Amino acid sequence: MEHNFRKLKIWQLGMDIVDEVYVLTSKFPKEEVFCLQSQSRRAAIGLPSNVAEGAGRRTKKDFSNFINIALGSSNELITQLIISERRNYISKDACEIIITKIQQWQNMTFTFQKNNLES
Repeated sequence: MEHNFRKLKIWQLGMDIVDEVYVLTSKFPKEEVFCLQSQSRRAAIGLPSNVAEGAGRRTKKDFSNFINIALGSSNELITQLIISERRNYISKDACEIIITKIQQWQNMTFTFQKNNLES
């Protein structure tokens, strides 16, 4: 049941989100390097990483579990971005743009899961 994860649009968009989160968090204050910056980057990395790991699993159920983990990471990331905006580390506009992209990823991922992984 293995998918070529690099061809999946949810993996590709997840990679784009990772790139954008790295740019957004690159100017965080030094005291946030091991806290909010690191947490945000790890949550972003979780999107495409869990899609890739799930794609290598043998069953649809296993793949779906990794999709659920990735979806959890996406909500974690949205929360961290809102905290970043509230702390004035990123602008309101930048926050809204990336959150919109994450929500697009979530919608695509829910659809992928429903159409490909549910029995």
